[in-house]
Amino acid sequence: MNTDHITNIYESDGKQVGICEALRKHFVTLLPDSILKPVFSRSIQGVSLFKTCLIVIPLLFLSACGTGNSGQEKDPVVVDQPVAFIKRPLEDSDGQRQVSDLRQPDLFRPGAVLYLKTSASPGASSRDISSAAFSDPAFLNDEGELLYDVRDLHVSPDATKLLFSMRAPEIENADEEDQPKWNIWEYDLQTSALRRIITSNISAEEGHDITPVYLPDNRILFSSTRQRLTRASLLNDDKPQYSGLDEDLRGEAFVLHVMDENGENIQQLTFNHSHDLSPEVLNNGKILFSRWDNAGQTAQNGFNLYEINPDGSGLNYLYGRHSHDSGASGSQVHFSYPKQLEDNTIAVQLREFSNENLLVQPTQINIEDYVEHDVRLDGTSLDLSVESGAQASIIQGLEPSQTQTLLGSYSAFYPLNDGSNRYLVSWSICRVQLIDADASTVGDQAGAAEFCTQAKLNSDDYEAADPIYGLWLYDASNNTQLPIDLSENGVVYDEAVLLKARPRADEFIAPELSTEQQAAANANLGIIHIRSVYDFDGVDTSPNGISVLADPNQTQPVLRPQRFVRIEKPVSIPDDTVRDFDNTAYGRSRAQLMREVLGYAPIEPDGSVKVTVPANVPFAISVLDAQGKRTSQRHQNWLQVTPGETLNCIGCHTANSEVPHGRRDAQPDSINTGAMTTGDPFPNTDPALFTNMGETMAETYARVRGIRNLTPDIIFDDEWTDPAASPSASFSYAYNDLQTLQPINRNDCLENWLDTAEWSSICRIIINYTEHIHPLWSLDRRVFDTDDITLLADFTCTACHTDTDANQATRVPDAQLDLTDGPSPDEADHFKSYRELLFNDNELELVGGILVDRLIETGEVNLVPQLDGNGIQEVDENGQPIFIEVPVLTTVNVPASMSVNGALSSDRFMSKFETGGSHENYLSPAELKLLAEWLDLGAQYFNDPFKAPAN
Repeated sequence: MNTDHITNIYESDGKQVGICEALRKHFVTLLPDSILKPVFSRSIQGVSLFKTCLIVIPLLFLSACGTGNSGQEKDPVVVDQPVAFIKRPLEDSDGQRQVSDLRQPDLFRPGAVLYLKTSASPGASSRDISSAAFSDPAFLNDEGELLYDVRDLHVSPDATKLLFSMRAPEIENADEEDQPKWNIWEYDLQTSALRRIITSNISAEEGHDITPVYLPDNRILFSSTRQRLTRASLLNDDKPQYSGLDEDLRGEAFVLHVMDENGENIQQLTFNHSHDLSPEVLNNGKILFSRWDNAGQTAQNGFNLYEINPDGSGLNYLYGRHSHDSGASGSQVHFSYPKQLEDNTIAVQLREFSNENLLVQPTQINIEDYVEHDVRLDGTSLDLSVESGAQASIIQGLEPSQTQTLLGSYSAFYPLNDGSNRYLVSWSICRVQLIDADASTVGDQAGAAEFCTQAKLNSDDYEAADPIYGLWLYDASNNTQLPIDLSENGVVYDEAVLLKARPRADEFIAPELSTEQQAAANANLGIIHIRSVYDFDGVDTSPNGISVLADPNQTQPVLRPQRFVRIEKPVSIPDDTVRDFDNTAYGRSRAQLMREVLGYAPIEPDGSVKVTVPANVPFAISVLDAQGKRTSQRHQNWLQVTPGETLNCIGCHTANSEVPHGRRDAQPDSINTGAMTTGDPFPNTDPALFTNMGETMAETYARVRGIRNLTPDIIFDDEWTDPAASPSASFSYAYNDLQTLQPINRNDCLENWLDTAEWSSICRIIINYTEHIHPLWSLDRRVFDTDDITLLADFTCTACHTDTDANQATRVPDAQLDLTDGPSPDEADHFKSYRELLFNDNELELVGGILVDRLIETGEVNLVPQLDGNGIQEVDENGQPIFIEVPVLTTVNVPASMSVNGALSSDRFMSKFETGGSHENYLSPAELKLLAEWLDLGAQYFNDPFKAPAN
């Protein structure tokens, strides 16, 4: 085949169909049908031939099927607008595949270049528009290469500007913390001007800035490790300012920020402790983004879709929490890089966490009618074997998979949103290579790339060859695609956008705050309102129904199962350059990392709660019984409120339930219908607490007596029972009742609380085992007679739970539990008391004055040789060796007394102190409450990284 042959066809025919059909016939003679059939099966007018052409013929051949040559009519599919795209090397300088990982957004993959192509046609010219940012020769490496990275293309609504993220080349021999950060840049198409948005070098390098988009008011929304407000709040705890790590401790967490178009007035919007990425401004002005839900590192760990208002209010879960099994054969996938389509559905890159093969599944999600791939907005489930569900592949016939198919591979896509149902896509033909030359057939060579056949894909002798991604225009209506730019060996077309004007999204207008909300905002507080903690997915879980529970005449407070809420927040974990400490600082489990308590509030009789909470702080809610023990599952999603914002919750939810929860337009109706009248009290309650129709008890209380604020202590006052009746007695679990160190972060917090009952939004309860729990065991609990000399009893924990008696003789600790001082022989970084309480151990016994592991027979025996006095095995009269049976011995397990799962899961220890327990009254109510909250948080050894010993 030669160029003259193609030219003659082109000149005599003048139509694309004729040329492509000729090429098709030619390649059918060169390549087997097993290769061409999958390629041509999706073609019309021979268009899919380009997929083969790009692999085996140069651009000169392809231009014959292009546009604008020799008077040929313009292809109606080709777009005239400019295209910006990124090309990057497939491998790094060491020959390793440059992978991407959603969990590491700051990955640096050097060698990328941003190009601008005059139009979306093969013959259009392209030019490098990014390298000019690094014109200084100092950016070149020793080989004279300019190895920077670029990503995250976004077009302004009027298509005159292009936003993107770019990272300068690495500084040779510099530490990681001294390497350049990701910065946000803008290219002006009208002036060809390239500028970094944040001009100050100092400010630009305060954090990694990625995934920028324009807001309707021209500000720039982006994801960043700056954590502006989070860092500032650390000063309240006398900590240095730093950006906290994500909950996998892989790197600093990226969260959403906004800034003016000149890079000033940077504000933090979200407060997740893992990543918030890839914001997209929806037509209604809200922001759609991909959030890594990773609190507690649970099985639900994954990237889901959320929305938020541009002022940081209205955080709302949308989709994905129970849809991660929607990959091929139930494989785990995540929802990344969302884009709104013209029909208001959402296009996402469906992919696994780590993407070594650079494969994504372009997927369309009906987010308006579904909350999960198999759950409608009304909560009804689908049978996906007969119904299509929320998700559909944008590429027809392409299934969610991290393995190759005959349809090839897609690594990125961009919707044109021009009414044509077309996408810019990065596509590679399917290629394989032999793993072992011995398995090859005649003519095949191990390691050489070959076109795929289904037989080769199914064979264990072949593996995926390097992809060769080119830039294509895919028409989803006709299932066809045309080339935009050639693929090259070792190069990936990573991203592409069409520079086409689009309507500007609606501008968000924040609603006015009520008087109650404004008062909260003035104190930098938000408000949470839970209609009922007894509402689980629309089911009333109260013992006899909400109306019975809320009536003091029918249910006394002591009989209410849920009494308080505890508001908790995650601790920002610093990287090793700020504070280097060992993993032993987390204690028995690292799953919950470190946590603090913001405070407590009572649950009203109907299960409702309304209380102020610190604004711009991530928090979770625990529901507690009368002793302060968590009765609910751990809340493993971080909530937030802006100053003055009210967060309304219907009720509670279990982690495994797929009933919609957390999405405001997809939850069951509340079981708590509220007050039945206006102007009257709830049945048999204090007449002063008069209702408005539909109000919960918490709303009524807040309106009449003022909204509740968090308190450091658990406090109960019977404020609902009619004073004319017999209100229940008040009680509290106060830190001031402790005889050991109080776990409050600031002295002024404690003083203000004791003097004025004011608990500030900057105050925290931080419990460290070494400071606040371990001292309980040695606290003097001796009881003396009235003469203060005669010892009546000694309830000091270490009086019994010790391995030595009063005369310092070795003994077996009571209950096999040693709570005395000293490092653990199993882990020198922990007190032995911590290990004794939270880890299984071997039962001890005293043998010859020495503590040894007790051994018992298992019932099995080992046969060992019977030896004579000289150590020679004896034989019987037949000369056969004699064996004797020796019992197999094993240690006796002593289960842990406590559990990191919480106080109720630590019943083996906590029940000893309850009424009728063997240790009743040994510990005070305040001490038991301290133990309960510490266990509920995760029983960490330290909850303050700066109290943990530095490495």
